[in-house]
Amino acid sequence: MPHVVFDKTIGLDTLYADFVPFVTMEPYIIKLNDFFLSKNKKVALVPTVVIDDKNQQFLIEIIAKEQKTTIRLFPGTDPEKTNGVKASLGYIAKMIQTAFPEIKISKSNIDEFIPASM
Repeated sequence: MPHVVFDKTIGLDTLYADFVPFVTMEPYIIKLNDFFLSKNKKVALVPTVVIDDKNQQFLIEIIAKEQKTTIRLFPGTDPEKTNGVKASLGYIAKMIQTAFPEIKISKSNIDEFIPASM
């Protein structure tokens, strides 16, 4: 399962307030449409569309725990783990790194899909 884990918790309410829908057309079509924040502000869902070899719609889950923040595919959706799906998680990781430059990735199995810049 593709995922990224950061070494600290982040303020999801800050990420929510600053969220701007994102679309890229190269090398895959990726649309990060919206950002839904749970009432306790510890979990967020990002509805995502990826068109690469397939046309897939799914949710990316961001979980802010006490000591870490995790990005993963929401277990209720099960897209095929194509390069476009992995890249969509990479774009979310880059958004978090940009908003919170003090945090570091502590674990990831999609390093090659996290862009250097957006």
